[in-house]
Amino acid sequence: MPSTLPDGDPAPPSGELPDSALRDLGERPFGFYVHVPFCVTRCGYCDFNTYTAAELGPGASHRDYADTVVEEVRLARRVLGEAELPVETVFFGGGTPTLLPPEDLARILAAIDSEFGLRPGAEVTTEANPESVDPSYLEKLRHGGFTRVSFGMQSAREHVLRVLDRRHTPGRAAAAVREARQAGFEHVNLDLIYSTPGESDDDWRASLTAAIEAGPDHVSAYSLIVEDGTRLAARIRRGELPMPDDDVAADRYLIADELLAQAGFRWYEVSNWAVSDAARCRHNLLYWTGGDWWAAGPGAHSHVGGTRWWNVKHPAAYAQRLAAGLSPAHAREVLEQDDRDAERLMLELRLDSGYPLADVAPGARTTVASALARGLLEPEPFKRGRLVLTLQGRLLADALIRDLLV
Repeated sequence: MPSTLPDGDPAPPSGELPDSALRDLGERPFGFYVHVPFCVTRCGYCDFNTYTAAELGPGASHRDYADTVVEEVRLARRVLGEAELPVETVFFGGGTPTLLPPEDLARILAAIDSEFGLRPGAEVTTEANPESVDPSYLEKLRHGGFTRVSFGMQSAREHVLRVLDRRHTPGRAAAAVREARQAGFEHVNLDLIYSTPGESDDDWRASLTAAIEAGPDHVSAYSLIVEDGTRLAARIRRGELPMPDDDVAADRYLIADELLAQAGFRWYEVSNWAVSDAARCRHNLLYWTGGDWWAAGPGAHSHVGGTRWWNVKHPAAYAQRLAAGLSPAHAREVLEQDDRDAERLMLELRLDSGYPLADVAPGARTTVASALARGLLEPEPFKRGRLVLTLQGRLLADALIRDLLV
């Protein structure tokens, strides 16, 4: 089952936010995330807040879900007041958003536009499993206002997909990219996972080659994380599969960066590559650069002005709250400035634009000097006052960030 929600302070039934969250509203970019928690089956590695039909139980249905989310969009408008908040980006994630009819996704998007207004040129993305769409579906999405689609490819090798419990065939993701292009999508992403048990270097190279040849303008590549409570974790615990190896993961990352760079992709965040600035995921950049966003859906996490809150997990409880005229928020936290500063460093240092040297705490300057000497930071940006990771620095980003936060 999905992981538990974090602790926090009780969220008011009205969804009202503290004055500190609303004080500078509209001065930062604003986006919307829409969580669609439905899946046909649960992948063995996944611990996201998602549900198969057998897990949903009474009080939750695909049929009514769009109407329920629209109610939360209207709640968001009431809570955020009359501030001008043109929406820069919208991202539908899950789960599998494309298990809903395209008309439902378009209706949710239209509600966001009606309540807040989409900024001209807004980026509107949906995630999709390759097998959950066809040319007609993609054409309806494009007509409904979506500008970007992100397919979960994960691998081009059948035995790797089988370990991950993925349902699509190896060639389906590439076909889905072609169909998206034909439907008029200029921006298409492929998600890949490396270091799956049983995957070889050759398997990983084949997956990268297949992804590149499919013709996306963006690729995300993530090392497999074994989460407690998942079917994959149980199989590893029983000795059926080996635990992913950190050294192998580092080698796979180097292979990814090499092949993607040769194909014209440039890294802009440690796990993300794009062929141009226009191809970068603007929604994720909003997260990574301190923007505000309202996240609708069960278990979704929002952030506005230093206040973070998260909704109740189960779709039935979520629907019941909104039907009663209540906020679906389960709990919240108001971040102290030290926490906000730490999160900013953790996120910005992973970007190709880097982090300002002037904002590094005095006690961490020795760590910075050591990182530069060890080749973890680019010398030229450092001379201009920016901490930008080298390729080796990207491999050690998490450790370096921990050292800088001590």
